[in-house]
Amino acid sequence: MTQETPRETLQLGQATPLPASPAEARLDRVPNPHPQTDYLARFTAPEFTSICPVTGQPDFGILMIDYVPDRWLVESKSLKLYLGAFRNHGAFHEDCTVGIGLTLTELLAPRYLRIGGYWNARGGIPIDVFWQTGEPPKSLWLPDQGIAPYRGRG
Repeated sequence: MTQETPRETLQLGQATPLPASPAEARLDRVPNPHPQTDYLARFTAPEFTSICPVTGQPDFGILMIDYVPDRWLVESKSLKLYLGAFRNHGAFHEDCTVGIGLTLTELLAPRYLRIGGYWNARGGIPIDVFWQTGEPPKSLWLPDQGIAPYRGRG
């Protein structure tokens, strides 16, 4: 994982192949232009895919990442490529969701981060996974993630 990346070496604006795995992916961060302000940045990955490490079958879900940046923002193209690298990665739902949250927290050192993994049912049981770094700032407007508990998701 990359830490601060000089602007001329960002993946943004360049043809960049999808990494073969999350371990091979490079997450870029850029300076926050408003580090003195508490605000929420939200990323939604409505077609997140990983592989069941036991059966090798695909797992599908929606990931919602909310964070309050401090000094750093995650560069969105690098995040998209990182999340896409899970397509061939074998891991349980809990490992994917919490691992992504921990990776982003290590990279960004945000004031607050939460991730919701809303996974489609496999074997008749949906598994939704939620993780956060702590309490959000008191002045923050923190909207609901807007994804209903599993009821066929349709």
